[in-house]
Amino acid sequence: MRRRGGDYRRPVKRRYYSKVFWFTLCSILAFLFFLLLLRQRKQSTYTPRVIIQKYNRHNKFMEGLNGTEGMLSPHSVTRQLNDQICLAKAFVVIAKESNNLQFAWELSAHIRNSQVLLSNAATRKTPLTEEESESALRNMALLLYKAQELHYDSATMIMRLKAKIMSLEEQTNSVGEKSSKYGQIAAEEVPKSLCCLGIRLTLEWFKKSNSQRKQTGEIQAAEKLKDNKLYHFCVFSDNILATSVVVNSTALNFIDPNLIVFHLVTDEVNYAPMKAWFSMNRFRGVIIEVQKLEDFSWLNASYVPVLKQLQDSETQNYYFSGSNNDGKTPIKYRNPKYLSMLNHLRFYIPEVFPALEKVVFLDDDVVVQKDLSLLFSIDLNGNVNGAVETCMETFHRYHKYLNYSHPLIRAHFDPDACGWAFGMNVFDLVEWRKRNVTGIYHYWQEKNIDRTLWKLGTLPPGLLTFYGLTKPLDPNWHVLGLGYTSVDPELIENGAVLHFNGNSKPWLKIGMEKYKPLWDKYVDYSHPMLQQCNVH
Repeated sequence: MRRRGGDYRRPVKRRYYSKVFWFTLCSILAFLFFLLLLRQRKQSTYTPRVIIQKYNRHNKFMEGLNGTEGMLSPHSVTRQLNDQICLAKAFVVIAKESNNLQFAWELSAHIRNSQVLLSNAATRKTPLTEEESESALRNMALLLYKAQELHYDSATMIMRLKAKIMSLEEQTNSVGEKSSKYGQIAAEEVPKSLCCLGIRLTLEWFKKSNSQRKQTGEIQAAEKLKDNKLYHFCVFSDNILATSVVVNSTALNFIDPNLIVFHLVTDEVNYAPMKAWFSMNRFRGVIIEVQKLEDFSWLNASYVPVLKQLQDSETQNYYFSGSNNDGKTPIKYRNPKYLSMLNHLRFYIPEVFPALEKVVFLDDDVVVQKDLSLLFSIDLNGNVNGAVETCMETFHRYHKYLNYSHPLIRAHFDPDACGWAFGMNVFDLVEWRKRNVTGIYHYWQEKNIDRTLWKLGTLPPGLLTFYGLTKPLDPNWHVLGLGYTSVDPELIENGAVLHFNGNSKPWLKIGMEKYKPLWDKYVDYSHPMLQQCNVH
């Protein structure tokens, strides 16, 4: 019986625990449900903002798309107005070219009206309607029709543009020719200051007595002028100041200036002032000899082809009158300096200096900024001329200087042979005499009496004369181009001789300003003579 009583109480205890379990489960579910509702509420407040932003962006995109569609549509009023504006702008230009300024003004006014309509439509973000644009379209159409009546069409425009282009080309050619002529004239002029210097030096020289002049000449040790153990340089020039810069710059950069001998050759006019200048100035012990062309008895028309050509009336007319070939020959080809014996004397160096064996030739438009003594120790390997080649570009090969349509040139010379430069050259005079190089020069000069082999200068005959007789030197020995173009600063810094070849000489007003200091530093502008003549 007790056993049964106990059995009877167990069900009551199970029912109690069952109620607690279900209550707890319901509470957890209710709590979870509450959290879910709270989260959904937060999302409902955030989502509309995102949707609004996306909607705004979509609207802006659609507005832009609608504008583009309006422009592309062939029936769009906006497109018609834009087309009319473009066409009207072209007619404005044509009207102005035709001096129809009134019509050009009317077109411009209607263009502005149409542009205002388009601007207003873009501001309010609504397309133009036919009603508001009808008046503008009609008025512009009438003006465009009027333009066509005035023959402002494409064909007329093309013809006028072609005529305008031809006219501009003629003007450009004319200006180019004038610029070339004026540049050549400016390059050939002698500045007033240098004329003044020559006159004052001439007066100074003739103030001296004959005995003083002889004493001045005796200062130069005659035996040193022929001593082949010394370093001999030659310059052929009529420019006193330029020659002075060559001598001064060479002396200042030489290891021992007392071993330098400068042989200067000028003409009768500049002989006295040249003698005066180099007698009153000392260049660190450099020995200087001044000679004049007129003292060389062998320099006559029977021996020198250039002097013989000067006696020919046709040659005189070509070089001095400037009227040959209906003026079509460029002025640079008719420069009389190319017939100057000072320019051609470089082909007679063995005759000018019969006792010398090796000499360095320098032009008067160079500046020396390194020691040149090493040039004399260069082995020319049996060649006559040591020079820097200039064929880094095709422009400086033989075919650029010579007429290869002539059979003589075509038969004897390679058109792609490398050119080289005059201005700083090492000449082996012993080899020169052995090979009769001056005779080769005479041969080619006589063949070119009609100027069919080459046109100008001493470089073309030099290329022919020294063909196969030239040893290339290191490019740093001779840097060219400072008188007409820009030169790499590194080349200038490393260059031994800087050459102001070209029209822009450093002593002229047309000289290149950025390179003038390289020349100016070898001029003593405090010298009384230079100050009196306002040389600066």
